[in-house]
Amino acid sequence: MDPREIEAKANEFRSKYKLLKTEIAKAIVGHDEVVDGVLTAMFAGGNCLLEGVPGLGKTLLVHTLAAAIGSRFARIQCTPDLMPADVLGTRILVDDEAGGRRMTFEPGPVFTEVLLADEVNRATPRTQSALLEAMQEGSVTLGGVARPLPDLFFVLATQNPIDMEGTYPLPEAQLDRFLFKLQVGYPDRDHERSMVKLHGHRTAMPTLEELGVTAVADLPTIEACRAVVREVRLSDEIVDYVVDLVRATRGRPTVACGASPRAANMLASASRALAVLRGRDFVTPDDVKALAVPTLRHRLVLAPGAEIEGLTAEGEVRRVLEEVAAPR
Repeated sequence: MDPREIEAKANEFRSKYKLLKTEIAKAIVGHDEVVDGVLTAMFAGGNCLLEGVPGLGKTLLVHTLAAAIGSRFARIQCTPDLMPADVLGTRILVDDEAGGRRMTFEPGPVFTEVLLADEVNRATPRTQSALLEAMQEGSVTLGGVARPLPDLFFVLATQNPIDMEGTYPLPEAQLDRFLFKLQVGYPDRDHERSMVKLHGHRTAMPTLEELGVTAVADLPTIEACRAVVREVRLSDEIVDYVVDLVRATRGRPTVACGASPRAANMLASASRALAVLRGRDFVTPDDVKALAVPTLRHRLVLAPGAEIEGLTAEGEVRRVLEEVAAPR
């Protein structure tokens, strides 16, 4: 692609990004880092795990994003009795025009553009694993037939970090499919005050029509933005830095299982998206550093005694960032 064409498309990308943030702000007050993370993941082609206590606006954020990009939206309310067929779909017997009966496929909620898996850790491991192929390969195999999902297939899953009863922690294979794990924390006082002024006259979640949220982008625009991200330059020095960071998470006495090679690919892709948003067509070490924690913290499994000593996976990632020298 011609450099001038890349620059023009990058400017359009940043313009759409600002429009989306403005539209999302009609419903979501504060949480700028979380919104930035979700949008960055979407443009990088990854999925997000949102972790936070109830009542912070995680579900409303996903609803608003889907409306702002004019996409189809589906929600799975995860419970222990949710079955894989409830997610993927199933074959059913229907009457045909000739008066006989035939089997047909009834697609599940996974066949959409933006999928919200609400309280994903309440689903059983069997149901959680139903999303593995969809999240990694963009298709699902049912009855021996591979069925492709939409080009823009974006999974946002939520989980409550403090509710342990009736939950099933996500296995490492599932966590590895998420580009980012974003921590949704309590807002500061000013933002919480703004929330009360905006939503304090209702007890139920507002409709997006009430908030005036409209589509400011469409699916072809999102795909065009993703194409721009793929054109961002990644020098050999940055490739080495990404690989060294990921490899440094392995073999540590405090870490039982480090990040996989998939994590290196995802960190590189996310860094490309951030570089465009920062006005460049090349990745710098600062781009990688800014996204290392949300990309890697859910991929580390601490050694048995590490948590007893008060260590965390996020802390280990930050120590790796201090230990691995960045290229100049």
